Order: sequence, then C-alpha cells, then structure tokens
Amino acid sequence: MTDSDDTASGAPGPTGNPEPSGGSAFLDVRDLKVHFPTDDGLVKSVDGLSFTLEKGKTLGIVGESGSGKSVTSLAVMGLHRASRRQRAKVRMSGEIRLDGQELIGADPDEVRRLRGRRMAMIFQDPLSALHPYYTVGKQIVEAYRVHHDVDRKTARKRAIEMLDRVGIPQPDKRVDDHPHQFSGGMRQRAMIAMALVNNPELLIADEPTTALDVTVQAQILDLIRDLQKEFGSAVIVITHDLGVVAELADDLLVMYGGRCIERGPADKIFSAPQHPYTWGLLGSMPRIDRDHTDRLIPVKGSPPSLINVPSGCAFNPRCPYADVPKDDLTRTVRPELTEATTGHFSACHMAPAERKRIWTEEIAPKL
Repeated sequence: MTDSDDTASGAPGPTGNPEPSGGSAFLDVRDLKVHFPTDDGLVKSVDGLSFTLEKGKTLGIVGESGSGKSVTSLAVMGLHRASRRQRAKVRMSGEIRLDGQELIGADPDEVRRLRGRRMAMIFQDPLSALHPYYTVGKQIVEAYRVHHDVDRKTARKRAIEMLDRVGIPQPDKRVDDHPHQFSGGMRQRAMIAMALVNNPELLIADEPTTALDVTVQAQILDLIRDLQKEFGSAVIVITHDLGVVAELADDLLVMYGGRCIERGPADKIFSAPQHPYTWGLLGSMPRIDRDHTDRLIPVKGSPPSLINVPSGCAFNPRCPYADVPKDDLTRTVRPELTEATTGHFSACHMAPAERKRIWTEEIAPKL
C-alpha cells in the first residue's frame, strides 16, 4: 500500500478522506461500499474504504470479527456478484481497479475469467472451501484447466508440481487423496497450491493460519513469503492477529465498523500507532518478551452493530479517551483520515501531539 506525499496534500476523496494516488498500483480500491439490505435494516459492512497495493508488496488488513475485512476481500474477488441471486442481495459502489481494469461495473463473466487467473484467494477454512467428494488433485486440475487449454495429463503434472512446491510429501500419491485425508496444515497447503496454480498476480489470504498450531502457522507464513518472492505477487493478508501481519506485511490497514481507522507502513504502526483502537489491538497481543505474570489488556466492550453504527467516531463507546477532544466531538462528528506523519493516516479527533503523549507516557510502557 502506498500513500505518497502528493496524495496526502491532494484533494479528498468522496468520503472526505485523502485517497491513495494509485498511480503505480496494481490494485486500487476507492471509496468502496458494500451494503446488505435486511429485514432489520441496512448492514453497512464496508462503508467508504480506500487503499492501493503494488506488485511484490504485502498489505495486512486487521480488525476484530465483523469489521469488514472478509467482505472487502470477497468484493475484490467479485464473489458478492458472482450470480444474479447474489447481485440482488448486495449494494456495491465505489471503484476496484485491477491493473487499471474496473471490476465493480464489469461483466460477471469477465470477472470470472480474472478470478483464479490474475487474482486468487486462500479461504479461511480449507475443509469447507475444498469439495469433500473430489480428490485434491482433481480440484487443482480443474482450477488449472479452466484457464489453460491443456489435457488432463498435463494439468495433473502441474498439480503434482504445485503440491510439491508447497511442501506436501509424496505429492504424486497425495494428489489422489480426498481433503479429509489431509491434516489441517496440509489442507491449507493444498489450498495455497490451488490458489497459486495459475501464477496469479494478486493473492488474498483470508485468515490463512486460523485453527493451526503455532509451528504450522510459522510454516504457512514462511511459505506465503517465499512464494510471493518467487512469483512477485501482490498479497493481501486478512487477520485479527497482529503477530501474523508483523511477519509478512509491508503496510497495514486497520478496520473498525466497516471503515479504515488507521493505515500506513507496518513499522510505523507498530512503533507509533495513532488510534486508540490500534493501541487496544497491540495491548491484547501476546508477546514472548512480556512478563508471564502480566495480564493482556483487552479492548473493552463489543464491536458495533453495522446496522446502527454509533454516531461520531464508531469506536467512541469503547474508547477510554473519548472525552479528551472538546465539545463532545468524538460522539457527534465522524473523524476523517488525516496524516499524522508522512504516509501514516489516522481517523481520530485527538490532536497528534496529544496522541503521541498518551502513547509514549501511558500505553507503550504497559506493552
């Protein structure tokens, strides 16, 4: 993700937020809104999200469950509008450009041709994403033949090659196994093989290490990093675990209540975060250099309803610093993204100097 200096000083986007310039970006998302009409009201799952991503770079999107992370990834993949029935259940607006090609208004068949070939996704639960009836090899073969005019023998050879590349032992035999015959880590590796079989230029990994033990998590993260170097892909890693993105991401985007509340280079967000919600996420992350007698610091309360999002800053009911800005701004006026330091943006009413003081004197010493 890039936020150049001229972007920060440029004209605001449709939401009033400074938008990434996207001049050299492979993926350019601008003012994305994904709303779902329900009997209870309009669910604003994503409400004005903008970011860019270049080839060879990794963007981490973090936030609690219900913040809009996975909905964003499905929007990029075109899966909210894959069928006529799905299109009737969603309202989408804004822009999603993949190498300059607009996706939101594109024909679904055209997006389908891009999906798997130029962009691919590693889903959160491989056991659900893989079909239980077909062997792993057949599913990888199908994914390859959809985009390449080759015979089954050639496609099978490619499937075995990819299973070997992602570290599955005896790939020539395991290619004929069904998903239930794989362990959790092996299934995730098979999903990665399927996603990368066509050498996509954009890879989205949605919670790629969920439900895996720590050793397997590290192996999967190393694998994604190595494959990105090999294929030069742009990668989006979606997670609620800051430890995962600390390993992989060049840039971070923190989501809350369907909106971006902080974005910038990963090293800046980890060393000098600007938003109280990000402080809370860092405080709730286990660290090996912390005294084991210390309790983690939770973010109090629950994520907001996306039907009735709190007025002002959506985080204000849970924010311990909601009363710091004067005139009740936190509860009445929604903050827009502003640049705190070069390329580092935050949506908070507190003055940058006050945020720096609180972080330095009150938050950082506890972490």
